[in-house]
Parts: sequence; structure tokens; C-alpha cells
Amino acid sequence: MAEIRTAIGLMSGTSMDGIDVALLRTDGEAVVERGGFLSVTYEPAFRDRLKQALDEAKVVKQRDERPGDLSRTGRDLTLRHAEAVNLFLRREGLRPEDIDVIGFHGQTVLHRPDQALTVQLGDGPLLANETGIDVVHDMRANDMVHGGQGAPLVPVYHLALAHQLAAKNWPVCFVNIGGISNLTYLHRDGTIIGFDSGPGNTLIDQWVEAHAGIPYDDGGRIASEGQVIISLAERYLDNPFFTAEKRRSLDRNDFRPPEARDAELSDGARTLAYVSAAAILKSSGHLPTFPKIFVICGGGRLNRTIMEDLARLAGEKGASVLTAEQAGFDGDAMEAEAWAYLAVRSVRGLPLTFPGTTGVRQPVGGGMLATAPRDRSA
Repeated sequence: MAEIRTAIGLMSGTSMDGIDVALLRTDGEAVVERGGFLSVTYEPAFRDRLKQALDEAKVVKQRDERPGDLSRTGRDLTLRHAEAVNLFLRREGLRPEDIDVIGFHGQTVLHRPDQALTVQLGDGPLLANETGIDVVHDMRANDMVHGGQGAPLVPVYHLALAHQLAAKNWPVCFVNIGGISNLTYLHRDGTIIGFDSGPGNTLIDQWVEAHAGIPYDDGGRIASEGQVIISLAERYLDNPFFTAEKRRSLDRNDFRPPEARDAELSDGARTLAYVSAAAILKSSGHLPTFPKIFVICGGGRLNRTIMEDLARLAGEKGASVLTAEQAGFDGDAMEAEAWAYLAVRSVRGLPLTFPGTTGVRQPVGGGMLATAPRDRSA
């Protein structure tokens, strides 16, 4: 029987709003015991630096290049992650020696799968030194070396959760609505398929920040006051991404927000909420069979307008929609939990990605291990 390890997962997603910290006890396979969760928000000035990093990274040709301020931003990002870990440990009454490994995602500033190029800011060895805990980082690169898209990595964790779900109606589809949405299709016969499904919150976030000066549409309130502009929605849903035979992973720049002349504030938010929901259903057309249950996680599940559209569109095809909480999980913590789970798999040499998830040629492992100072109590 495989050893059960205690891991912390750290996630800073495409929304760039902060750091999620989650605790997991797992063997990296079927055993999953979920623990505490903490979300630490970035201060506005640092969010602005991360946005600037997206622009600075556009010229990167080799994954170790750090032009402009990228190197300093990566260090400062890492130190904020270390602070988040230490805060989490204090809150949970834990010590560094109680944790076997940290799974560190970092901040993606460039993702070009067609060029086998992905860049996540974050210094694994620095994080290991600052926390006194071994760190697995850089988990996407090896997949891309072997012909994969480098994303999504979460599906193997969804598979572990599906065993706990005891679903009566297979197939099940987990959907994470973050900045970019991705889905994981799971069938009782062991089939696992995962891919990015389209824009999630990123277009809405950019729209309301540009036109209302707020970082996101809390609960979908702005969208709830608007009307869907069909021509604008179709412009997004007609994107070749949705009809291409090969599924590919997305960068937040693959879909751009509307121009100010395209809509007023609430109609723009309403249209983009509809696009977020419709994109999930449209991308589901690439699955072997249509899911019976959609389990929704990530920040998008809190946008009631997206959820209402999704429930209606899925219901028209005979499927039901549950939030992660309705299914017994924590939708805020799931991606951070996944990074803890992946770190344990990495340490054990188990595959992180599969032909059905990233398009990699064969199941492959990944991640780099940064070892903490040996005297972890020092």
C-alpha cells in the first residue's frame, strides 16, 4: 500500500486575484482526504504588476528568458506564496515538518502550446528555502516536451474525486470556470478526457474592470441587469477554436474583451456570461457522449447568471448541473487541492498527464523537485 503523504497545493490562476492554499492527505491515487483552505488576495498594485508581466512575456522565445521586470516579479510572487504558506500553517496549527511536499503552480504569463512554450513565474528553490518544505514546481513543461498541450493538469485529480461522488448517472463532467474554463469527462469504463473549453471569467473580469473600475462582476449582478447581444455572442462562439478537430489549451489572450462601442456595461457583461456558459456546452460536443452531470467549480460557479444559463442549456440536453458544494466538494479549493495531489504523484513518479487530457503521446510524469534545507526546524 502506498504511503499517505500530507501536501499543500498553491494556485495562482489566470484571474490573477490571489493565492489559493489547500491541504490534502493523499497517496496520489484513490486516497483523498481534504483539509483546510485559505485564499490570500493580491494587493491591487501587485495585480497591476502581474498584468504588466503578461505584456513583458510576449517577447519570450525560450522558457528561461525573463526580460524586463519578470525576474523581480517572479521573486516577489514567490515570497508572497511563502507568506501565504506560513500564514496557512499558523492558522491550521501545523509546522513545516508536518508537511511532506508543496505543489507550486506559479503564475502563468505565457502559454503557447503550438510552440511547446509555457512560462510560469515562480522560484521553486526559493519557496523551499523560505518555507522549509520540499517543493514540486514546473509541472507543465515535461508534458509539452512529449508533445502535449501542457494543460489541463487537473483531470487526474477529478478522477479521484469522481470515485467519491458515487454518481448514479455516468458520464460525469467536472468543469472549472476560472479565467479560462476547462472540463474533465469521466466515464465508468475509465475513460478520462480533459481540455480547455473556452473563456470563463477572464472576459467578464476585463470588461467590468475597464468600464466599471471593479475587478469582477460579483455574483453576476451587473450581467443580471443586461440583455444578451446575440451578434456579439456569436462572434465569440464562431471562433475556430470550438470547431477545430484538435483540442488545444488556451491563453487568456486568445479571446479578447469587446470594444467599448460593442455594448453598454450590463449588456456586455450579460453577453459574456452567456458566452462562458455556451462555450462549455459547445466544447462538450467534442466528447464521446454528452455528460449526464456537470459539476461546476472555480469562481464562475458564484456568478448566478452564468449558472442559470448553464443549467438551462444543459437541461435542454437532459443533463443536470451541480455546484461543487452540492456534490460535496469545495469549488474554491479544488484547483489548489489538485496541485497538492499532483505534487504527490510527481514525487511518486506517477503520470500527471495523459493522451486524452493534453494530447501527450503517452502518459507522462512531470515536475521539478526543490529540496528544502535538511534541518526543517531551524
